[in-house]
Amino acid sequence: MQNLPIPDLYSDQTLSFEDWGLVDYPLALERQLALLDQVAESHRCGVIVFCTHPPVVTLGRATQADDIFDWKGARVEVSRGGRATYHGPSQLVVYPIVNLKMARKNRQEKEIVGFLRDFENAIVKTLADYGLNAQGKSLQKKSEGLEDATGVWVEDKKIASLGIAVKKWVTYHGAAINLDADSKAFQGLMPCGFSPQVMTNLEVCLGRTIPREEFKLKLLTYLQQLL
Repeated sequence: MQNLPIPDLYSDQTLSFEDWGLVDYPLALERQLALLDQVAESHRCGVIVFCTHPPVVTLGRATQADDIFDWKGARVEVSRGGRATYHGPSQLVVYPIVNLKMARKNRQEKEIVGFLRDFENAIVKTLADYGLNAQGKSLQKKSEGLEDATGVWVEDKKIASLGIAVKKWVTYHGAAINLDADSKAFQGLMPCGFSPQVMTNLEVCLGRTIPREEFKLKLLTYLQQLL
């Protein structure tokens, strides 16, 4: 595991933080579930986890038969919402293990939609620090017919995919934020039901790479403020 240079914030009322570095997806899921049980049993507010995964496609509960047509790599069926999507080392993956039984800031207890919106907004605010006008679309799904649009978009391109699950009123799974250009990412599948060409990343949007640790610190600050 890796640790960012931030204060130790473990307490019942503060979202603590762990950085798992590069970790296989099944092991990360096992660790999430272990943390989920700890948070539920101890009545902690929760834990924010950052990590990256070797290339893998995860199949959410809404995955359709034609979502994968030429992907040759690993696949894992998962309990989150949404359809099939890609995870790989060009991304930053965020797993908020958050106790929804505890009211937080502007959210009431057990408020799933509000949590998802706050999660998107933390990513939107981080991207705004880099001059990008991004938009979270969790609340537009039904009103605009965007049934698979949950996530964060820059104009008509998707830069982050979100899909959560809730057990014992604690969230797990999370978001994959596309940071670096990767020609092999999203190939051979319809990520979240969209063409691979719909996906973008921070490097393409800015025309340059940004220090990953810098991005992590900005994002962590907003996550701890909003979640």
